[in-house]
Amino acid sequence: MFFTKKKTEMPTAATALPGRAKPIFAGGEHHIFSRPLIGPYPAGMEVAYFGIGCFWGAERKFWQIGNGIWITAVGYAGGLTPHPTYEEVCSGKTGHNEVVKVVYDPSKISYEMLLKAFWESHDPTQGMRQGNDVGTQYRSGIYTTTAAQKAAADSSRATYQPLLTARGYGTITTEIVDAPEFYFAEDYHQQYLSKVPHGYCGLGGTGVSCPVGTGIGIAS
Repeated sequence: MFFTKKKTEMPTAATALPGRAKPIFAGGEHHIFSRPLIGPYPAGMEVAYFGIGCFWGAERKFWQIGNGIWITAVGYAGGLTPHPTYEEVCSGKTGHNEVVKVVYDPSKISYEMLLKAFWESHDPTQGMRQGNDVGTQYRSGIYTTTAAQKAAADSSRATYQPLLTARGYGTITTEIVDAPEFYFAEDYHQQYLSKVPHGYCGLGGTGVSCPVGTGIGIAS
């Protein structure tokens, strides 16, 4: 899963695996918050999706925020294969990214604070990889559900790039697109690092702080 070289080219409609018609996840409760992963969610909650590498560690980054987070869940998005399995995604033949779904209360935490956690939790300049994890499923991605999220995500990227450049990093490769279909991953992946506290996490940030959501601007 972690250290062998994966495909870094996206499949086409002709080469992608066919998938299946039925979901591979039947539902369950969040291992920490004891709330339904599939929902329904309370009125007023909003949904955000992020890809920052292996979704085990990525999900933990968001549930550790605590206040304002209703549930987190992991799954697959951004590909061509309907209801893919983990093995299919790892083959590089579905085009999916490993994605974290974050359901949050905007009255308690802003989307901008989620973006701050996103940028600081990984290196968004690495393309189809994150550290030793190489492949299309480890690419950096923000998948927006509203026009406001899209505007905030684009603005945060523009804010963060010069800070990374000043520290010697390259161009941000993060894809920012409207949220595609999200397919829940298998049950054993959900909140994996809560179930297996010493399990693998290959994420590492750049050490460059992102001022998004802090009220601190970039000097002109």
